[in-house]
Amino acid sequence: MQHFQAPRGLSLEEKRTKLLEIFHESKDFYQLKELEKLGPKLKGIVSQTVKEVLQSLVDDGLVQGDKIGASNFFWSFPSQRGTIVQNRLDNVKETRTSYEAQLAELKTAIEHERTLRPLSDSRAAALEQLTSMKKQVAVLQEEIDAYGACDPVKVEEKRRAVTLAHEAAVRWTDNYSILLSHFTRQTGMDAQDIRRYLEIGDDYEDIF
Repeated sequence: MQHFQAPRGLSLEEKRTKLLEIFHESKDFYQLKELEKLGPKLKGIVSQTVKEVLQSLVDDGLVQGDKIGASNFFWSFPSQRGTIVQNRLDNVKETRTSYEAQLAELKTAIEHERTLRPLSDSRAAALEQLTSMKKQVAVLQEEIDAYGACDPVKVEEKRRAVTLAHEAAVRWTDNYSILLSHFTRQTGMDAQDIRRYLEIGDDYEDIF
């Protein structure tokens, strides 16, 4: 049994090429509706895609368009494509020349600066000393980071934390004393018996 594959559709670039062929082979002017009829008939371009393909050619400057009266006409001649490609090539060459000139100027400026600041023995020694000092600074910074606990800011933060903890402990001790006093008055039990039962030492309230 023989299998037949469905014909492959044209790519956008193939459609562009074939639509240009209609202009170049006829060397004539067309309206969009005329191209929508000729595209499928002459080149196998689906009618619904002709408008999109035509617009892409216009955007790239390969097809010219103009409104005459109430209608839009489009045209393209074989010489246009070559002219456009040549113009693009000329622009690229011009840009490259400009970049090469800028690069040459930069190289000249660098050489000029080098002549103004020759690498004398004293300058070389100064640069070497600067590099050495930068390394020493880096080592010292590492040592400072290692002893970060002695940083005055960190010390102050810890002192403040201790103070807050102490204040909280005092508040809780006061609360304990008030509750213990209230409980002994209500029950008539001895405070020492309650402390002994709760396993609370006599020095619990000694917070200064």
